[in-house]
Amino acid sequence: MGSLLSALEEEIRRRLFELQDLKYKEFACKLIPTVNPETVIGVRTPELRKLAREFSKRAEALEFLKILPHGYYEENNLHGLLIETLRDYDAAVAAVDEFLPYVDNWATCDLISPKIFKKHLPELYEKIKVWLISGQTYTVRFGIRMLMGFYLDDAFRPEIPELVAGIRSEEYYVNMMIAWYFATALAKQYEGALSYIREQRLAKWTHNKAIQKAIESYRISDEAKAYLRTMKVK
Repeated sequence: MGSLLSALEEEIRRRLFELQDLKYKEFACKLIPTVNPETVIGVRTPELRKLAREFSKRAEALEFLKILPHGYYEENNLHGLLIETLRDYDAAVAAVDEFLPYVDNWATCDLISPKIFKKHLPELYEKIKVWLISGQTYTVRFGIRMLMGFYLDDAFRPEIPELVAGIRSEEYYVNMMIAWYFATALAKQYEGALSYIREQRLAKWTHNKAIQKAIESYRISDEAKAYLRTMKVK
């Protein structure tokens, strides 16, 4: 088994370096300051998605998910994209749980959105509650991201934003996701989200950032944007 994993790692790493774009690497490193530039190869996301689709059809794909930690940023992203292809809900949750402690940046975190989750929203909701109280920056961020991705449309319930509003963190990447969640909620569930802004239920920085992001959204009316501007906290 060891030699198989080693050969698989070598093959994937070789393929990633074949797709290297040094100009893109320079651009990407500016966006992910928490990642050591020496661990960034420089592979564009569409190319990573193609590679993930290719490897997902091979039996060894599941073996790659057992190789942790990875050495390169793109290996982590490929790992996340392979999790997305899992068709069994329990297997996908287990793979996410295994992987999240190794996630060290917002881009890898936000990349992961297993399609199978949409078919298991009641079970996923209970799991998200566990992620939100983990105390781990990117596990908490991932939980909020899942609430934003799966529970702001038909699955929305008025008590769901309460989970996000109750999070208090000193972590920039958690607070930015809280702001993004409420900006998106204002676009999709305006009445359900507005009270959290009107009543200043969020920390000051997060409150103002949520308003800023909502004002930048094309999905929110000019009238609503004008009203939101009046609620910024000085």
